[in-house]
Parts: sequence; structure tokens; C-alpha cells
Amino acid sequence: MPRVRIALPDKFDFSTDLRLRFRDINAGNHLAHDAVLSLAEEARFLFLEHLGYAHLNIEGCGYVAADAAIVYLSQAYFGQVLTIEVAIRDFGSKSCDFIYRLSNKETGEEVARAKTGIVFFDYETQQSVSVPDRFKARFENF
Repeated sequence: MPRVRIALPDKFDFSTDLRLRFRDINAGNHLAHDAVLSLAEEARFLFLEHLGYAHLNIEGCGYVAADAAIVYLSQAYFGQVLTIEVAIRDFGSKSCDFIYRLSNKETGEEVARAKTGIVFFDYETQQSVSVPDRFKARFENF
């Protein structure tokens, strides 16, 4: 099976710094794979909040995770601060992808890349819905 590849965009839409906690570290004494997704999710929430959206309310729509991928490039350890950059790309009729780059804040070394695909969702009807036009328009230039 071929290795997962995550292409980075030319420009990221948001950046935040997060310190690695003890619970982010695995038995190998470095950043755990499940923590990468947790850190990406935290960065996604902060990004959406920065844009003025409440949790699970993007222009009146909720969303659900559809897929996720991680590619490791180096190790990270307890107490290090990672800069997590976020971009939104690859819009479909009901979905889009969030792309993340995690880097060591002190050295700039890239630690990991991640991607999470989301589907816009109406929790009342339990149905997927179209990407809100106003949300998509914020990112059409990319």
C-alpha cells in the first residue's frame, strides 16, 4: 500500500501555538498519533472561533468528521510548544478539508502534517447538507 501524502497549501489561514501535555506522549516518549488529531481538532476549534463561529455552528450548519490522515516527519516531546497552522481547502458540494502543519516552535522543524475531512450536517434531520455559500466564499481565492 502506498504511503499517505498530504500536500500543503501555499498559504495557511490561521496559526496557533500549543504546548504538549503529558497525555500527548506515548510509551515511546514522543508525540502520540491520537494526540496529533486532538491537537489538530483544538486548532480547528480555535480557528473557527477566530472566524466568529460557535462550536458546531458554521453559518447555521453543524459538521461531522468524515476522515483523517496523519504523516509524521519528526518527533516531538513533552513540554515542547508546537505551532499548528490550519488551512481550509478542497471544497465539495457538502464537504471540505482542513489541512494542518505541526512544527516545533523553537526550531521550526516540521513534526507532522494532518488532514481532516468534514461533512456539513444538520443534527435535527440527521442529514448531510450543502456547504454554506458564505463560508465557502471566505476561502474561494485559494
